[in-house]
Amino acid sequence: TMPENLNLLRAFGVFFFIFWTAFNTALVDVVGSEQQIPLSVVKLWASAFGGEIKSIAAKYSGSQLLQKKYKEYEKDVAIEEIDGLQLVKKLAKNMEEMFHKKSEAVRRLVEAAEDAYLKHEFDADLQYEYFNAVLINERDEEGNYLELGKEFILVPNDHFNNLPVNISLSDVQVPTNMYNKDPAIVNGVYWSESLNKVFVDNFDRDPSLIWQYFGSAKGFFRQYPGIKWEPDENGVIAFDCRNRKWYIQAATSPKDVVILVDVSGSMKGLRLTIAKQTVSSILDTLGDDDFFNIIAYNEELHYVEPCLNGTLVQADRANKEHFREHLDKLFAKGIGMLDIALNEAFNMLNEFNHTGQGSICSQAIMLITDGAVDTYDTIFAKYNWPDRKVRIFTYLIGREAAFADNLKWMACANKGFFTQISTLADVQENVMEYLHVLSRPKVIDQEHDVVWTEAYIDSTLADDQGLVLMTTVAMPVFSKQNETRSKGILLGVVGTDVPVKELLKTIPKYKLGIHGYAFAITNNGYILTHPELRPLYEEGKKRRKPNYSSVDLSEVEWEDRDDVLRNAMVNRKTGKFSMEVKKTVDKGKRVLVMTNDYYYTDIKGTPFSLGVALSRGHGKYFFRGNVTVEEGLHDLEHPDVSLADEWSYCNTDLHPEHRQMTQLEAIKRYLTGKEPLLQCDKELIQEVLFDAVVSAPIEAYWTSLALNKSENSDKGVEVAFLGTRTGLSRINLFVGPEQLTNQDFLTAEDKENIFNADHFPLWYRRAAEQIPGSFVYSIPFSTETANKSNVVTASTAIQLLDDRKSPVVAAVGIQMKLEFFQRKFWTASRQCASLDGRCAISCDDEAISCYLIDNNGFILVSEDYRQTGYFFGEVEGAVMNKLLTMGSFKRITLYDYQAMCRTNKESSDSAHSLLDPYNAFFAAVKWIMTELVLILYAVLVMLTSRYFFPVHIAQRLKQTLEPCDTEYPAFVSERTIKETTGNIACDDCFKSFVIQQIPSSNLFMVVVDNECFCDSVPPITMAPIEIRYILLFKIRRRPESCHGFHPEENARECGGVSGLSAKPPLVALVLPLLLMIFSR
Repeated sequence: TMPENLNLLRAFGVFFFIFWTAFNTALVDVVGSEQQIPLSVVKLWASAFGGEIKSIAAKYSGSQLLQKKYKEYEKDVAIEEIDGLQLVKKLAKNMEEMFHKKSEAVRRLVEAAEDAYLKHEFDADLQYEYFNAVLINERDEEGNYLELGKEFILVPNDHFNNLPVNISLSDVQVPTNMYNKDPAIVNGVYWSESLNKVFVDNFDRDPSLIWQYFGSAKGFFRQYPGIKWEPDENGVIAFDCRNRKWYIQAATSPKDVVILVDVSGSMKGLRLTIAKQTVSSILDTLGDDDFFNIIAYNEELHYVEPCLNGTLVQADRANKEHFREHLDKLFAKGIGMLDIALNEAFNMLNEFNHTGQGSICSQAIMLITDGAVDTYDTIFAKYNWPDRKVRIFTYLIGREAAFADNLKWMACANKGFFTQISTLADVQENVMEYLHVLSRPKVIDQEHDVVWTEAYIDSTLADDQGLVLMTTVAMPVFSKQNETRSKGILLGVVGTDVPVKELLKTIPKYKLGIHGYAFAITNNGYILTHPELRPLYEEGKKRRKPNYSSVDLSEVEWEDRDDVLRNAMVNRKTGKFSMEVKKTVDKGKRVLVMTNDYYYTDIKGTPFSLGVALSRGHGKYFFRGNVTVEEGLHDLEHPDVSLADEWSYCNTDLHPEHRQMTQLEAIKRYLTGKEPLLQCDKELIQEVLFDAVVSAPIEAYWTSLALNKSENSDKGVEVAFLGTRTGLSRINLFVGPEQLTNQDFLTAEDKENIFNADHFPLWYRRAAEQIPGSFVYSIPFSTETANKSNVVTASTAIQLLDDRKSPVVAAVGIQMKLEFFQRKFWTASRQCASLDGRCAISCDDEAISCYLIDNNGFILVSEDYRQTGYFFGEVEGAVMNKLLTMGSFKRITLYDYQAMCRTNKESSDSAHSLLDPYNAFFAAVKWIMTELVLILYAVLVMLTSRYFFPVHIAQRLKQTLEPCDTEYPAFVSERTIKETTGNIACDDCFKSFVIQQIPSSNLFMVVVDNECFCDSVPPITMAPIEIRYILLFKIRRRPESCHGFHPEENARECGGVSGLSAKPPLVALVLPLLLMIFSR
């Protein structure tokens, strides 16, 4: 064994010698590599470039002059710390008053409608020529006005986004599947004409009002101001006011609903299709304050969503869509055992009610079947009698009436309603009946509860910025006739829309600081307004996201993992909360890390709560300056002065003659006394005057630079600009407007770089987070990859004092050509300190690559011009990875719960289109033709093939954008690290690099050894990855009023077999024919 041990020792010695030699060789290579990129030379380059570019930025922006001017007024200003709680309470009070004005307008409409109905006597033969919104101004071939289509004067009105409207009269829309001259509709239109004078009076009292309307329980919709309605491409107007959220919320109380669907063998074919559509239509009538579940039954129970058996879920959009997808999987077979289903439904409602999680108000069972062999009175006696707190609504599917009596008895014995649905065209009208039954207790109580909806988009008032977010205030209208009181007759619902941007006008943005903002949520925690709410997405044109109205506060303030802020606001508390936040800017590519203090309270008289976020540091301080009106007015006269259009310095909406004024014109007319009716924010205007006076000297300074021909001879600097904390801006062009490289900069098209209702300009926000006196440089990101940016923006903040308590009073900057900026960089990088002028290293050398990156890792300068604007990690993955491990940069994980992801989806027509009878007809014809083609194809295959085989039709797949949740990284440099050298062990070499901060900037020069390739290290990208985020049960607050039961309710009116009399003749004739084709 001894020789063997000696051999092992010799082998180990040889191995150790080889290893040691290799190690020393590598070490020499590393040292040699370090010597190739001397830190002192890179430092010289960085210093030379930093000094040159800061000199240009400071000179052309006038930053030192503006800083000096504010310093001169230092002793004349008063600095205050903002009291966040006092501020949020004041804002909530302002909003409460504004909302109250809208509620009072609606209340006046309710009183007028109820009085008009009380005086009206129904006349079945009444003939009345009303203004039909579809037919107005329409003529026949002979030039005569159509019946119900008289001349109706329409004039474009700027308050309604220049839509042609009639501000003297309302007009009436009737859904396509209803008869224009039905006696019930004609009588309703006749007595509701009295609302016209109230509409006009409301508009005179509050000119900020927009649409006012009355949605009738009979289906017609009276709208003021009158407007022309246009049918879709099929000549259809499917809008029915009774399935809008504002109508349903106002008409009924919150409800817990169990839907039972018969899937026994007799339900095969068209019956099951109608049943599914009936369920879908019921889901459309449920809102965020309601809870539901769906059970399919034959001899067994089948929960449509098996994971949610034995409980109810909130009827938010996501849950309803989820259940709709599962509905498609239902198929009919077996025997229907309704007794098992009823027992399960009653038990579930009882147990859920005891948990305290549901609506704790109305309860109902919806039964959808083609028949019942029994009345099941023993089950009702056990669970529901004598109080009958759970209403039973029965829907008989099909034309057979053999089992109608049993189903009608069930509904009548349990304060419900019975309807028969024979065709798809019958579905919507029959489903609506249950809403009016549920409204009875509220009507008998004569409780005119005011309801407010969550935010939704009104596409009719789309402006230059896209579609307009609205909330609606609505109230129910009741019959006051004594003889019908116990029947609880609902006449309809009146409402008016309130643009969310009107709320923002009550918020003084100048008081919230650079990063501060206000936001509001509903009782369910959904956002009413928040700067991070993104309801639209781009795909050729602006489109609304399917889930835009149910974005939870926890999905934008996601750093609050325990929902402390959200739950306090949902519970209408008043208080304060603080946390570190990561706010994305610049199309989500950059992140600002800061600490926010949140202040919150409730808005009385509404279901909303208001919050204000103030950032720590300069965001908590405000200062007041003082100059005379004469001085300020003089300095506002400069043609380049502008104010933030979306800020409310003066309320120009109150009087029509003021609506054409800009905010700057309004201030001037207010201060000179020419418009005594203007209501203006005196405090804000005083500060605007102060900023105008202090910043005025920069005009002459910029002008002298522009006149000096020797300066800026190559026209590298194109624009100088400044903005102040009051939304005042000044702009100076050093080149002609037509010569500007970036034509959109500082215009309304470039929303991120101007003052708007939500935020300060991007260059202002980023400059405020830089060290005072330094500039922040960036390349604007383009939304399209092909359109590379070719300008660089530089900006710096102006502080009043030299300490942390100093508010940032202004920001100034320049925009220059990218080519000019890059040329300065390459010139600096050719300098060297050797006496003989021979440089040891140069960026021209092929052995190294030189980059200029910003504090978020984006490339501003590279030898390969195409890499400009790219993330450094995509180009130099190994180096970026090393910078992260060394701590020079840090990765910050961000989340986007409002993202849109591309997905492959089967192309098909929406089931919702079947709700309309015309679309149902077209769909049926299309289906018949398709089936015939498939049958002929199958026969042809059988005849031409030796063997019969099944025919597979390829599904049409198309790429669509669907809502999703994503996680993605952002990167930020560590401020304390000024310079770093590093070595990266690659496959067979060591790669060295040097990173050096550019003085007085957010930039870094990175010089990388080009001779060692690190292909094994993958690029680092910022690409988002889709994640599965489940919004678990969240605390919500129930509406304060509930009218689920009334002992005096007359439940004898509980339905009957429906006919087709109200349908237009075409549908009445064709649908029975289709039914014959489809029936078994």
